[in-house]
Amino acid sequence: MKETQAKKFAVPRGTADILPQEVAVWEKVETTARAILDLYGYREIRTPIFEETELFARSMGQTSDVVQKQMLSLQTQHKGDAEDIAKAGFSLRPEGTAAIVRSYIENSFEKKEGFSKLFYIGPMFRGERPQKGRLRQFHQIGVEAMGPGTASPLVDAEVITLSMQLLKALGINDAKLRVNTLGSVEDKQNFSKYLREQLKPHLKELCEDCQNRFERNVFRILDCKNKGCKAVVEKIHLGSAPLSTESHQYFTEVKTALTDLGIKFEHTPSLVRGLDYYTHTVFEISSDALGSQDALGAGGRYNNLVTQLGGPQVDAIGFALGIERILLAMPKEESPKPQGLDAYIIPLDEPSLKRAFRYLEELRRSVYEFKVKDNIPKNFSIDMGYGLGSLKSQMRAANDRGARFVVILGENELEKEKVTLKDMSTGVQEEKDLNDIGAITVKLAEGSI
Repeated sequence: MKETQAKKFAVPRGTADILPQEVAVWEKVETTARAILDLYGYREIRTPIFEETELFARSMGQTSDVVQKQMLSLQTQHKGDAEDIAKAGFSLRPEGTAAIVRSYIENSFEKKEGFSKLFYIGPMFRGERPQKGRLRQFHQIGVEAMGPGTASPLVDAEVITLSMQLLKALGINDAKLRVNTLGSVEDKQNFSKYLREQLKPHLKELCEDCQNRFERNVFRILDCKNKGCKAVVEKIHLGSAPLSTESHQYFTEVKTALTDLGIKFEHTPSLVRGLDYYTHTVFEISSDALGSQDALGAGGRYNNLVTQLGGPQVDAIGFALGIERILLAMPKEESPKPQGLDAYIIPLDEPSLKRAFRYLEELRRSVYEFKVKDNIPKNFSIDMGYGLGSLKSQMRAANDRGARFVVILGENELEKEKVTLKDMSTGVQEEKDLNDIGAITVKLAEGSI
């Protein structure tokens, strides 16, 4: 009878495994980000990876491309949950801001603190065509600064500066910053009307998507990558778009503050954000190292979103940086070697195997307690092969694992209640009392015999 070959599964299209040898650089990005964010006074918040679909629709706008085309919604076959999910309608989060605002309102942040500085690191999801630097599951580092009365040009400048400093700390020195303003809600409505007036004579020159956007989300036309649409946008006079005196003054102060901080930028009148909640300052950061998909991240102010989602009148601004994009733009370094073991336990016979297995756990507990008590920042790693083999083969295994020390336990050691501790780098070895775990612990911490 012919055997049926088992199906081989592959990682879902538009996603990627982060393999053990790649994790080190991810940790570098996250650790560096946390250090910079802490420096600027931000605290981490973690929200669920899915929310009610309506939350995203109300925050980003029913007509946004994300809501119209890219939402990944959830289904279940479990009868107990099906009605619940069908009634509420849940989707995987396509961005972080809406969930942070929901949590801000639900947990009454505005009553507990005047100015909340929050950050998040985690996966986002969008159902779009995968390509380099654009995945269906991607990861972001984002910040949200919000609180009553925090609509200040200085806050805008600080948030933008923070995003640039974070990238600089990761070695990305070619990041280009573009800024613009959409003005107040009234200014934005006037801008939308102005755009339609300017674009209407060229409507047939636009791509099919942009012809649909003309009525439902005209700002997205300015963002289109289609060559024909770009040519049309270049014909219109965006610098003449209506903007109130107050909004113009606010944006001028933002630019002045950025200049005072030594942040280079380009004022780009065509820069808009396609999500409905943005008003006033918007910005985007790009890198030539990314090719055509050159955006590292973007952000802007959204003073009315908290109110729109049922909360108090609260001013807010934020940004998100794509981690996958950051990794592509970072200087390429030689991949760090996996951290070697601090110790590898080698049993030489059957009775020693059982005692070695127990000794392994005793040593791990002792080393961890020592690390905590003495506040040692280094992490320790201790392991064994869980089976028997010749001394030569087990020493080879220890060497392959990058072990700093080996702890040998055999018949002779058991009779004398000793273990042999060998330094793999120098070949020096000495006997230690089997029950004196503390002595071995100290040697592992010191790193030498």
